[in-house]
Amino acid sequence: MYTPELAPLAGSLLWSSLVALLPLVTIFVTLGVLRWKAHWAGLAALVVSMLVAALAYGMPVGLVGLSATEGLAFGLFPIMWIVLNAIWLYELTVRSGRFEDLRRVIDRISDDPRVQAIIIAFCFGGLLEALAGFGAPVAITGVMLMAIGFTAMRAATVVLIANTAPVAFGAIAIPIITAGNLTGIPYEHIGAIIGHQTPFFAAVVPLFLVFLVDGKRGVKQLWPLALVVGVVFGISQFVSSNFISVELTDIIASLAGLAAAVIMLQFWKPVGGRDALENMGRERERESAENTDSSAADAGAVAVATPPRTDVRLTPGRVFMALFPYLLVIVIFSASKLVPPLSSFLAATDVKIPWPGLDGNVFTAEGELAGSTVYSFQWLSSPGTLLLITGIIVAIVYRMSLRDAASVYLTQLVKLRYSILTVAAVLALAYVMNLSGQTITIGTWIAGTGAAFAFLSPILGWLGTAVTGSDTSANALFATLQQTAGEEAGLNPALLVAANTSGGVVGKMISPQNLTIAATAVGLLGQESAIFRKVIWWSLGMLAALCLLVGLQSTVLSWMIPTL
Repeated sequence: MYTPELAPLAGSLLWSSLVALLPLVTIFVTLGVLRWKAHWAGLAALVVSMLVAALAYGMPVGLVGLSATEGLAFGLFPIMWIVLNAIWLYELTVRSGRFEDLRRVIDRISDDPRVQAIIIAFCFGGLLEALAGFGAPVAITGVMLMAIGFTAMRAATVVLIANTAPVAFGAIAIPIITAGNLTGIPYEHIGAIIGHQTPFFAAVVPLFLVFLVDGKRGVKQLWPLALVVGVVFGISQFVSSNFISVELTDIIASLAGLAAAVIMLQFWKPVGGRDALENMGRERERESAENTDSSAADAGAVAVATPPRTDVRLTPGRVFMALFPYLLVIVIFSASKLVPPLSSFLAATDVKIPWPGLDGNVFTAEGELAGSTVYSFQWLSSPGTLLLITGIIVAIVYRMSLRDAASVYLTQLVKLRYSILTVAAVLALAYVMNLSGQTITIGTWIAGTGAAFAFLSPILGWLGTAVTGSDTSANALFATLQQTAGEEAGLNPALLVAANTSGGVVGKMISPQNLTIAATAVGLLGQESAIFRKVIWWSLGMLAALCLLVGLQSTVLSWMIPTL
């Protein structure tokens, strides 16, 4: 039996928190400063977390090891199961030759890469986040941007930053529903408050993407479209989360943003797209030369295929077949989430596995049995399985042989080997930190700041998502802590729970799990540290803005917060 202490080091919450932060410091230093490959950084941080759990917290060594094995299993399934099948689905379109048609369809809307970044990474990525989440949007949109001509590093950076605004309402609002179930606060109320926070980021994220693709020149030339799409997305988030449906918020916002882009492009044409394409082509050539010379290429760093451009006339049939895989993804995921009989059937197939030797032997800091020691094997309801089913149907419709489809799958499995190791290590780290009490120690320390906690509350969600790669997990860790801290400090508990969710939105881009997914998708295996250095300042900047917003919403802007 093990019950974690909040302050195991001489009763000092400060010193205990500083020690508990060591695994996170290890990840940030090894990735951002020492530039280690992600799997080594993840393994190093895992070892540090296990040492802290055993030596500082007194967790029995056997339970430390079992915690790590459960996290490792969760990293393999469902996380990497989703990523593997998402990339396999894309590769089927490449092997069949259909992705080249999709590229032409996108070019018909606009051949400007800055516009394509908005449409693919922000709008389509938001729709995938709404339906699937768990890394699928980053994997799919990352390979799509690569295939239409983006450099690997630029594609990875763009999709990670684009995958911010929709995260809170992702996977049919699972992070918000989780927070509501844990706190007893109606999840609709939490979602309504988040609808007064994340739309501010949604409004400007397309501008950020244009800047990432083409710098200041791109912003100067494309700001009308970027602003229209972002504002429409943000307003749709606000309206849906407050007046229509929290669960459908991202679906409505993504489709509205996409419609706004398509409609505006009928009347307004941006300039400078040809220059941006030429710059991208030169960058692609330099990147190809660097990859050829690097040892990373020998390690299987090129994760996805990039089809050559060919000139073929687009017919309605070819357009439909090019769009078919992604339309099928939308249909299957929508049905699995929004058709009650089907969603109930899928949920009923989940197998709950009390983790041997761990379940029943670990308590929370409040003295209750830890619920996270029961592993949920979602063999049918997992987004990864739904993507596998989608891929099988696509292979049949595209008339691919079983041999070809299986060959593509096995090739991707081999190329993903280091990514699988990284994500498994990071999730093992998260489980050790959570079950040993390290995470709750950090959270309790930050929550002890009284009224100033309103300004700091998003940091907990940011940290939780950075560690676990999931806003849902961040809410599972900190939602009740946010609620209790709010009640003790005389702050609005629902506001702080919402802030935890919104904080996770800007923390996802620096999660080692998501960094690895992005690196894998675009063929930059082993270069997660370089991607981390590109996105960390964006994450910190957005976090600072969110902290200020939440702090003001707890005081002078309290009128913005809806009441129950």
